Amino acid sequence: MLKVVETPNVRRRLIKTEDGAELSGTLYQPPFKPRAALVLNGATGVPQTYYNAFAYWAAAERGVAVLTYDYRGMGRSANGSMRASRATMSDWGLRDNAAARAHLRRAVPDVPLWVMGHSLGAMMLPMQADVSGIDRVIGVGAGLVHHADHPWPYRGLALFFWYGLPPVMSRLLGYMPGRFLGFGADMPAAAFAEWRRWCTTPGVFAGAVTQSLPPPDWSRSGAPVRLMSFTDDDLVPEPCTQRLARLYGGQAEVQRIAPADHGLRQVGHISAFARRNDALWDVMLGTKDIGV
Repeated sequence: MLKVVETPNVRRRLIKTEDGAELSGTLYQPPFKPRAALVLNGATGVPQTYYNAFAYWAAAERGVAVLTYDYRGMGRSANGSMRASRATMSDWGLRDNAAARAHLRRAVPDVPLWVMGHSLGAMMLPMQADVSGIDRVIGVGAGLVHHADHPWPYRGLALFFWYGLPPVMSRLLGYMPGRFLGFGADMPAAAFAEWRRWCTTPGVFAGAVTQSLPPPDWSRSGAPVRLMSFTDDDLVPEPCTQRLARLYGGQAEVQRIAPADHGLRQVGHISAFARRNDALWDVMLGTKDIGV
């Protein structure tokens, strides 16, 4: 049971990217000087509202200011029809991540800057143009995935997602109708196509060079990285997280977490941030490191 000890200030924010996109964000700020400022880069197709409870808790009970936001073309950052969106996953992982972090630094200066990435949200940090000023990276369910990494029977669902109706419908409609097909949120066609290429091409991230991504160099930051892998995550199993850890070089630690060790039945890929799994939140945030 969550016990709120302070009431955060919750404000909507407009985040502008270097290439002119406008993102909708929400800043959860303690009513006192925060211990740290954390930007929460969400998972693919997961709206910023999903992270409300975690962000509120972190600000209210742990004194950490948290910025959540939607990627361009998604959620509250959608501008016009999904069919008209030209957003790519590279845009989300390079430009939108960087813009949100810069916005938070200006909004909450003079405290340590943390990045928490859920799935996609921790995947492309080493490839961003400017990774200076980051004091800590926390990855939750993040990894570099090929469909052969998934255990059965989930692999069958993944194969259908990449080779069945979703790519066909994406080409026909001009966007991937995730809600209609039962795969979560709708997605811009360009973002889905890039995601599909990454997850169906063996070794596409070998050397971490693709058609749209620069090579990684986390040594430019040197900030410590902790990547959490859940034992019941069929979408991003531990080998995928270990693969991502290599992009961060010697700065990354992989932490394997069994839900049962925290009194939980299951966590999987998405629900670490669900209120029912709040027993994990101190583990994820690294509360001991901030002296709480």
